[in-house]
Amino acid sequence: MSEKHENYLNLSESAYEVRTKALARTGSLPFTEEMLKNSPSGDLFGWSHNVGMGWRPDLITSDQVLILTTAGGIREDDGRPVALGYHTGHWEVNLVAKEAAIDFKENNWIPFAGHCSDPCDGRTQGTTGMMDSLPYRNSAAEVLGRLIRSLPTARGLMGVATCDKGLPAMMMALAESKKFPGILVPGGVTLPPDQGEDAGTVQSIGSRFSHGEISLKEAAEAGCVACASSGGGCQFFGTAATSQAVAEALGIALPHSALAPSGEEVWLEMGRTSSRALRDMVRNELSLNRILTPGAFKNAMLVHAAMGGSTNLLLHLPAIARSAGLEAPSLEQWLEVNRLVPRIVDVLPNGPNNFMTVQVFLAGGVQEVMLHLREMGVLDLNCLTVTGKNLDQNLDDWEKSERRIRFKEILYTKDGVDPNDVIMSPDKASEKGLARTLAFLSGNLAPQGAIVKSTSISPNLYSSSGNYYHEGRARVFYDESSAIASVKSTGDQRVLPGEVIVLLGRGPMGAGMPETAQITSALKYTKALSENALITDGRFSGFSSGPCIGHIGPEALSGGPVGKLRDGDQIKIEINKDHCVGRIDYMGDVEAFQKRPMNPNLREDPNMPESVKLWAALQNTGGGTWGGCVPNVGEIIKKLNSL
Repeated sequence: MSEKHENYLNLSESAYEVRTKALARTGSLPFTEEMLKNSPSGDLFGWSHNVGMGWRPDLITSDQVLILTTAGGIREDDGRPVALGYHTGHWEVNLVAKEAAIDFKENNWIPFAGHCSDPCDGRTQGTTGMMDSLPYRNSAAEVLGRLIRSLPTARGLMGVATCDKGLPAMMMALAESKKFPGILVPGGVTLPPDQGEDAGTVQSIGSRFSHGEISLKEAAEAGCVACASSGGGCQFFGTAATSQAVAEALGIALPHSALAPSGEEVWLEMGRTSSRALRDMVRNELSLNRILTPGAFKNAMLVHAAMGGSTNLLLHLPAIARSAGLEAPSLEQWLEVNRLVPRIVDVLPNGPNNFMTVQVFLAGGVQEVMLHLREMGVLDLNCLTVTGKNLDQNLDDWEKSERRIRFKEILYTKDGVDPNDVIMSPDKASEKGLARTLAFLSGNLAPQGAIVKSTSISPNLYSSSGNYYHEGRARVFYDESSAIASVKSTGDQRVLPGEVIVLLGRGPMGAGMPETAQITSALKYTKALSENALITDGRFSGFSSGPCIGHIGPEALSGGPVGKLRDGDQIKIEINKDHCVGRIDYMGDVEAFQKRPMNPNLREDPNMPESVKLWAALQNTGGGTWGGCVPNVGEIIKKLNSL
C-alpha cells in the first residue's frame, strides 16, 4: 500500500508577495566624531540593530538595562496557550518582566530582554530527564553569564526567575556579574485550589492508587486541580520557594517580594518597583558586590533554618557564594546556624498545619521572619540591600508599613488564618514542638556526612527527648525505577514495613544526582509505607518529608561504604532534632564490612548522558556535593596542564 505524502513546498499566494528590499529609514544615528574614532565597532553596530528593531534613533543614547528571564511557552495576549511551557513557574514570568520593561522605557531607558528557559523537576521525576536537572543549573548559569557579558553597554541587570534550578542559576549569574548593579525579581507562587490536593501531595497519587488508598476517579480529579493558577512555583516550601526566600534574605530582591502570587496585581507591580530600585542602584553606583557579602550569606542561612528550607539549598547557596568569589558555607556553619535558630514557620510540607506559600506571603513572608530573627539578635543588620538601605532600615520600614497590616488582615478575612500561626515567635514554635530544620549525620555509612530534613519527620516519630531511632533490614536498589516498582507493589516484591530503602548510584557520578521525590512522596502520603526510611547518595525534592537521608558521602561509585550494602543488612538510624546531628550505621561486624567488596550490582546509570558524565567529573574538582556541585576552574586547568 502506497503512502500519501503532503507536498510541503506548496505556499499560499500571499507568500509569494515577498520583499527583496525595505524602505530606508529617515533620520540618522547621533554619532559623534569621538565615537567614530574611538568606540568599538560593536557599540556602533549595536545602534544599527536597535533602530532595526524599531527603537527611535533620537532615543538611542539612553541608558541600557538587561532583563533576563527563564520564560517558557508561547501565550496569546489573553493568556491562552499556543505552545505550553515545561511548567507554571516560567509560564508567566514574562508578564512581570514586561511591567519592568515598560517602566524602564517610560523613564527613557532602553531595556533589552533575553531568555534561558528551565526544566521542571516535577515533570521529570522518575524519568531519565531528571539526570539533567542539577547539571542544567550550571549550564544555565553559564549561558546567562554569557548573555550578560554579550551586552557590554548595559548599566544594570535584572533577573526574573522562579523555580528549582532556573532561579539558583539566575542568582549564580548575577553573583558572577557582581561588579554591576543588579536585582532579582522572584517569579512568584501558584495558588492552591479551593478544593482538592496541592501540587506536592498529588505527586504521590500513583503510589496511593497502587496500594488501594485512592480510587482512579479521585486520582484523576486531584491531578486536574492541583495547579490551580497558571503561573508561579509550587504551593509548598520546596526548592523553588526556598530559593525565592533566600534571594530576598541575601538582599538582592526587594523586601516582601518572595512568594508573591504569580499573576496577581501585587506581583505585577513588583516589576515596576524593581525597575525603580535598579535605576536608583545605577545612579548610586550600588553594585552587587556590596550586597553579596559573607554577612548576607549568613543571613540567608538563618532565614533558611527559620523557614524550614529545602535541603537542595545546601547545593545552591554554596554555588552562589562561589560565583560571587566568596567561600562556600561549610558544613560546620550550616550546623551552627541550625542549632542557633529554630524553625518558626508552619508551611507545607513541614507542618503542623501545612499552610501554603501564598499564606506565608500574606503573613509577612521573609520580612516577618527576619523581624523575629532581629529580636533574637542573630542577623547582620548592616548588610546593604537593593533598596539602597541596610537590612535594619528595611525591617524598620516593614514593621510600620500599611502593607504588613493589610495583607495580614486579608489572610485572616479570606482564609480564617491567624498570621501568628503561620509565622511564629520562637517561644510559640517551641510550644508547638517544631523541630529544627536540618540535621547533619555521620556514621560508618557516611564518613563524609549526610543530610536529613529533620523538621519534616512526623513529630510522633520522635521520643520525648527529641530522638528519632530506627533499626531495620536493608532493601537495596541500584536504579530508581526498580525502587518505585517495589514501593508501588503489593506483591512479593513489595517494600516490607520497617525496611530501610537503600537507593545507590544516584550521586553525581552515578546518575547526575537526580531527585528521588517519587519515593519520598510515597513514604509521606502512603499509609502502607509509613514505617519505612530511605537512605541514598542522591538528593531529594525540597518537598520531601519523613526519615529520608540523602547526600551521603562519599557516593557509592566513588568508593563510599554505602556501596557495600546488601539486602538484609541491618541499618541503624539515629537523629536528634534539637542538636541537629545523627548517625547512619551498618549494624554487624564492622571490620568485616569494611573489607567487603562493593556491591557487584552497583553501576553507573546506563542512560546517563555524556554531558552529565563530564559535569560530574568537573564538579568533583570543586568539592562535589558539599562544595555546591560547581567546578574549580583553576584546579581543572592545573590538571590539564600537567598532562
